[in-house]
Amino acid sequence: MSELQNLDKTYIANTYSRFPVELVYGMGSEVFDVNGKRYIDMGTGIGVTAFGISDPEWTQAVTNQLTKLQHTSNLYYTEPCAFLAKLLCEKTGMKKVFFANSGAEANECAIKTARKYAAEKKGADYYTIITLQNSFHGRTITTLAATGQEHYHELFQPLTQGFVHTPANDFEALKETALEHKTAAIMIECVQGEGGVIALESDFVKKTAEFAKENDILLIVDEVQTGNGRSGKLYAYMNYDIMPDIVTTAKGIGGGLPLGAALLGEKVEFTLGAGDHGSTFGGNPVSCAGAISVISRIDEALLSEVKQKSEYIFNALKDADGVESVSGLGLMIGIKTTKPARDIVNKCIENGVLCLTAKDKVRLLPALNIPMDILCEAIEIIKSACAN
Repeated sequence: MSELQNLDKTYIANTYSRFPVELVYGMGSEVFDVNGKRYIDMGTGIGVTAFGISDPEWTQAVTNQLTKLQHTSNLYYTEPCAFLAKLLCEKTGMKKVFFANSGAEANECAIKTARKYAAEKKGADYYTIITLQNSFHGRTITTLAATGQEHYHELFQPLTQGFVHTPANDFEALKETALEHKTAAIMIECVQGEGGVIALESDFVKKTAEFAKENDILLIVDEVQTGNGRSGKLYAYMNYDIMPDIVTTAKGIGGGLPLGAALLGEKVEFTLGAGDHGSTFGGNPVSCAGAISVISRIDEALLSEVKQKSEYIFNALKDADGVESVSGLGLMIGIKTTKPARDIVNKCIENGVLCLTAKDKVRLLPALNIPMDILCEAIEIIKSACAN
């Protein structure tokens, strides 16, 4: 064990099962460890560095803002915050944005907004929020309660009350649950990322959206991992031809700096008033400057490229030796393998590729602009690791 790993073990809370890799620097989809070994980055910090490591345009945007104003409170106006909100609303049709620091915080804002909206329109007892089994919405006490995976709940009782979970892709079960409870909102991920990279069925999503609209139940779509070009659309819900009431996002929007956002639609654009919610660092000008660089470059040409790379990965892996199935959407891909996923990831590390896991699958979240030759190299290494 190296000196750095000893320091980490001694002084950092033991909440992460780290791989024995000490990363030092990188460029694009290539990163290098303390010994100079090269790795192809197929995880992007769990879907964060959307345009790769040390992306020149993002770096310039962040550096320029750092030399002007690195932070001020939300008692004052800053250009990057306002301009990013305008950009997001114009690209989605949403009406207002609340900025936070993470996906969990964006989801907290969505939950608070939904409960206030329902309380004012229907009564204080309309607070139930329905989420799906196998979902993941964050690690705060409230977003853990929203998460539809019991093993995350076991050690942290009592969780926030008012959440119920129904099976994914079972519309009748969801409808029955919504009618049994005084329901404020339904919250879904279009692709269940931490749950195994499983895309929801189109018919289920559309029926859910229609039912929510007919019954004045808010529809929240969690785009923390699926958003910002990852699915082949700017946001994954756009693949399903629906319009949510609230969209939450984080990860890739900041390009490497902490940033979360709750996008509020027409129904709820005025639900939150002064003092109802807040964040010291939310809308930080440096994070927002980086995000403007990211969002402004996610255009149709890039999204078409994402789809082409996705098709290549699916075709290359679906019949590969040791691969049972390939799931996901866009450049958010899960690989079910005959060998344990952790073993595959370790083998890939040995051979210079950094992958992730999601439950029992190998998970791939490469940069949206990963060069094709580097992607092909990585996929061949992954195929070799999967082979029996």
